[in-house]
Amino acid sequence: MVRRIPIICGFLVLLVFNSAPLSSAQQVRGVTDHEILVGQWGPLTGPAAAWGATVRGAGLFFKIINEQGGIHGRKIRHIFRDDSYQPAKTKAIAKELVEEAGIFAMVGGLGTGPCMAVKDYLMENKVPWIGPASGVRHFTEPLQKYLFAVYPLYDDEAYHLAGFLYERLGSRKIAVFYQNDEYGKQGLEGIERYLKERKSNPVAKLSAEVTDRDLSTHALKLKDSGADAVILWTMPGHASLLLGESAKIGFKAQWATGSALSDGPFMIQVTKGLWAGMIHPNTVELPDSNHPLMMKYREWHKKLEPQERWGHFYYGGILFPEPFVEGLRRAGRNLTEENLIRAMETLRDWKGIGPPITYGPAERQGFKHTFFGKVRPDGTIERLTDWIRITN
Repeated sequence: MVRRIPIICGFLVLLVFNSAPLSSAQQVRGVTDHEILVGQWGPLTGPAAAWGATVRGAGLFFKIINEQGGIHGRKIRHIFRDDSYQPAKTKAIAKELVEEAGIFAMVGGLGTGPCMAVKDYLMENKVPWIGPASGVRHFTEPLQKYLFAVYPLYDDEAYHLAGFLYERLGSRKIAVFYQNDEYGKQGLEGIERYLKERKSNPVAKLSAEVTDRDLSTHALKLKDSGADAVILWTMPGHASLLLGESAKIGFKAQWATGSALSDGPFMIQVTKGLWAGMIHPNTVELPDSNHPLMMKYREWHKKLEPQERWGHFYYGGILFPEPFVEGLRRAGRNLTEENLIRAMETLRDWKGIGPPITYGPAERQGFKHTFFGKVRPDGTIERLTDWIRITN
């Protein structure tokens, strides 16, 4: 009997392993033998609807991947919802996508407030989340295992934008108009950090709530401040309103803004030309770039979604799923959450249509570079610098 025990134990071990599912598709949420379910939300309606184009741009990218055969034999099904830039709606959407649709991963998802509203829920449910479309440091500090940030930190972006105005253009009276949430406040922090190092301060700091529609008082205060440059850290609608009110009272300054408002032709249209001369950092190649991937995506755009305008808000949506799909490729056919995480952590100076991305077990910040541009009267961008590293 003593000699039989090892044989019986060995048989039981083999029985346990052989009884396990043959395919990870049978045990991983959102993964089947032929499909990977991916979720996303964005403001397709509401005050930030212009940014909703990023969701459609991500959709184009997934269509391209599927047209090319998918990833390891699986097509990607992109499920997206409109949250109207309302965090309460975003919470309900995230729960629906995870618990009802059963997505494997969240990719993108726009807006600091909406992203913050669902971060803890997604992490608690171990949902891989690649590329929240926000640059607040809360997505990298503290490090979250299942979260990979793509967008550059607003604090660093704003710091270097203030530096560009101060050093390259000689602006000494810089004012700030910002959205009164983490998005706007972290932009303000970067500007103040730079000016403090120069023993200076903004000549004016004015904020607005997302729901505000009358910015005439803000324009008057900016004019009274004597500002020679104004940095905007807000959404497209507020930027347009403020420039309109400033034009009415004859207030002129060098305007500048973050990369979130870098769709020149769109902003020229909504501001009736007032966007000309705007300076901003960029996180993606310019629309007419001869970068090989940009050329490829433009051709697919003409073929698959010619009704969409090829603009920064639209094709910028490709930035967020690009590293995710590279992670899927590296993870192989046996796709699990843990395998994806390990694969994502192998990206080293990997590049799509934005700056290089590096991840690792202790690194979750994606983009660390930007370049500066100036908007021409027709909305095209005059490139002022090469890529500049802005984050250590």
